[in-house]
Amino acid sequence: MENRIIEKQNMDVFVNNLINSDAEVVGAKRKDGKYAFGKLADATELCLDYDLALYPPKSYLLPPKETLIKFELGEELEAEPVVEAERVILFGVHPYDIKAIELLDVAFSGTNPDINYLSRRAKVTIIGIDCLNPNPNAFCASLGTATTDTGFDLMLTDIGASYVVAIGSSEGEELLGKYAVTREATQSELVQRDEQRQKALAKYKVALSMSAEDLPELLDKSWDSPVFKEKSEKCLSCGSCVMVCPTCFCFDVQDDIALNLKQGERYRQWDGCMLVDFALVAGGENFRRDSETRFRHRMYRKGKYLWERYGKLGCVGCGRCASACLAEIASPAETFNTLKEERRQHD
Repeated sequence: MENRIIEKQNMDVFVNNLINSDAEVVGAKRKDGKYAFGKLADATELCLDYDLALYPPKSYLLPPKETLIKFELGEELEAEPVVEAERVILFGVHPYDIKAIELLDVAFSGTNPDINYLSRRAKVTIIGIDCLNPNPNAFCASLGTATTDTGFDLMLTDIGASYVVAIGSSEGEELLGKYAVTREATQSELVQRDEQRQKALAKYKVALSMSAEDLPELLDKSWDSPVFKEKSEKCLSCGSCVMVCPTCFCFDVQDDIALNLKQGERYRQWDGCMLVDFALVAGGENFRRDSETRFRHRMYRKGKYLWERYGKLGCVGCGRCASACLAEIASPAETFNTLKEERRQHD
């Protein structure tokens, strides 16, 4: 993988050149003392040293609400699929969010490829940046998501006066050549990059008490654990944890008819397993009526179900759920560690 250097004094030029190109450039911006991804109007809005954005960048691939079909009612139904995809550059995406997007790529390109997602994905360029000052609730180091060698077009690492830029695709290489002032990275600078990454790993305040690969087996033995009931008793069923999660991709599909009863649209919007009506079906039966079964399902999805289906965990350790949860019960790391200790005492 080729590595280049962008001096910090030249970064604004690179960003502004991208903004003036034919793509919408999205990056982390300050918002009420926190950070959120949004469209950039100028390079000065971009924050590259943020710890955690409120929402993951997945919303640019899987919008919170999206029209799928527009139709007209009459003697014969006329329906037209809607696929909207514009060129977007996601600038400053942390490795854990890149790993989450890789999971979405697998999920939406599997047995039934999702044309809406895949059309957007084809037009998204990812410029990542290593997270050197992790959020207090994050545990990426335990899941191998603190760094990544895949899933990006360019990857930046802050080494002081400059950024090391790893080129991950031909598109990334083209962007650098066209819009940025760069030079070849020296061996010393690559060593500095590795040192910065190692220092960042030591800053994580939350860690799993087991390897990530042990989670499916642990959950296999923990179905009847009282831990799920104890924690879920505090759950507000607000769904904040799943709405901010970068790996959650469940959605609900609805038809909306205009007041004239002639036109309508079918749309999908985010949904989540922690919401009361998520498992509600026709006839009024709810297969996860109580908070305990919903809480347990979420933990199994994070540590077992997606691993068995896609070979990837359903959690990247970003810490967003723990930051958003008013009841302070959402952290998968906390639940997994408690289950591990319970098994240790049992065995």
